[in-house]
Amino acid sequence: MGNHYYTNQPEVAHDRKKWTFPLRGKNFTFITDSNVFSKGTVDFGSRVLIDAFDDTNLPEGDILDVGCGYGPIGLSLAHSTGRHVEMVDVNERAVELAKENADLNGIKHVTIYPSNIYEKVERTDFAAVVSNPPIRAGKSVVHGIIEESYDKLVKSGTLTIVIQKKQGAPSAKKKMEEIFGNAEVVAKEKGYFIIVSEK
Repeated sequence: MGNHYYTNQPEVAHDRKKWTFPLRGKNFTFITDSNVFSKGTVDFGSRVLIDAFDDTNLPEGDILDVGCGYGPIGLSLAHSTGRHVEMVDVNERAVELAKENADLNGIKHVTIYPSNIYEKVERTDFAAVVSNPPIRAGKSVVHGIIEESYDKLVKSGTLTIVIQKKQGAPSAKKKMEEIFGNAEVVAKEKGYFIIVSEK
């Protein structure tokens, strides 16, 4: 059972790879490994979220990346917004890679640590929560990310998630409307929806 990317200690042998990818005006170098999500390239859903994220009207404060994997969303947003980003993932291999990738790309204003969703996240003053949720972990995990984000945000803070239409975007949007009282699809590309709610 310990061989999914959303478990805390993958038991699969290492298979490290190093490659580059442009995100928000910077060429990032990433090191990835077996049993982390999308190890060969930045997955399309994350790319759509990164491109769609807009912090111009956000309150002051930091960003929380839930399910950060090896770091493409959190690191690119830290670079482009200048905000501090906290990055968490249940997969300890992914967390170590995210730390390595932060160093590799010279991004200092990040804090990266293992956490099963919000379990180890103590702060409640984030300006934004972003997530490319682990769909294969099940609907309860995805809805948990949505429900519990509300208490982690300051007033006018936002939750931004990416989810494929066929993998539950309509039900995720409904859940976001239920929790926040609002939810807007701000981008759609190749079946991927970027949904934003504001507290």
